[in-house]
Amino acid sequence: MFAQLGLIGCGLMGGSFALALKQAGLVRRVVGYSPSTKTVQQALQLGVIDATASSALQAASGADIVLMAVPVSATEATLQLIAPTITPHMLVMDVGSTKADVLAAARRALGQRIGSFVPAHPIAGKEKAGVEHADAKLYQGCQVILTATAETHGKQRQQALQVWQALGCKVTQMSPEAHDAAFAAVSHFPHLLAFALMNAITGQPQGQEFLSLAGPGFRDFSRIAASDPKVWRDIFISNREQLLLQSQHLQTQLQAFEALLQHDDAPALEALIAQASTARSQWHLGQHPSKPAC
Repeated sequence: MFAQLGLIGCGLMGGSFALALKQAGLVRRVVGYSPSTKTVQQALQLGVIDATASSALQAASGADIVLMAVPVSATEATLQLIAPTITPHMLVMDVGSTKADVLAAARRALGQRIGSFVPAHPIAGKEKAGVEHADAKLYQGCQVILTATAETHGKQRQQALQVWQALGCKVTQMSPEAHDAAFAAVSHFPHLLAFALMNAITGQPQGQEFLSLAGPGFRDFSRIAASDPKVWRDIFISNREQLLLQSQHLQTQLQAFEALLQHDDAPALEALIAQASTARSQWHLGQHPSKPAC
């Protein structure tokens, strides 16, 4: 049981975390801050938070657990602001989708206080952002990746594990570098593909007509293209090296398909399709803790 959660970022992810902690009886009081006054007031009215803060520093003051649900690009500045309040007994986490850059930012911002920080990435969300969509059940059954390092205090590492497990999550621990490589492949690059596909279609003279004929398959494939542009801009920039590596892998596969089409090689084309079809048929969401899913 935590006495007080300092919530920095009262949107979908942060709001859902606060509601989940309350529903599980893991926190007595939630103090929230967001740059938008409207968001903070809405969070208060919805019962997501119990009190408002005028700054990130005020939200973290007096808390024994702090969650930063802010854009990855804001991690360092936020940690710098709250650093004076961080004690060896406080648990501080983020929910960012990249981890190597987050850890580097934490080292710069926190110095010796970094032992209280546990980078976290819950694999959950919705296409619609905002505190009005916060859901106490958002994290139930989802995977959460923790990327604690040798610098992390053992107490905070254990607390982070227990908190997410208490919310019904499947927790995996790995290095920040392994995390970023994996999620470039199964999350970040698929989003880039979805954005690129929509632009490729709508950039054609008959694009809108083509879209009017699309069915459930296209709907499912392109769903993530409706995601928040600012969030994904930050993720792409933060994990650009791994993203570019995945792009090279895809280009190799596209060139292989294109070559077979140009040479009208039906048997080889079928073999490539069968390879992908078999791999997809054998894959199941969350099938292995070391292989996180999108």
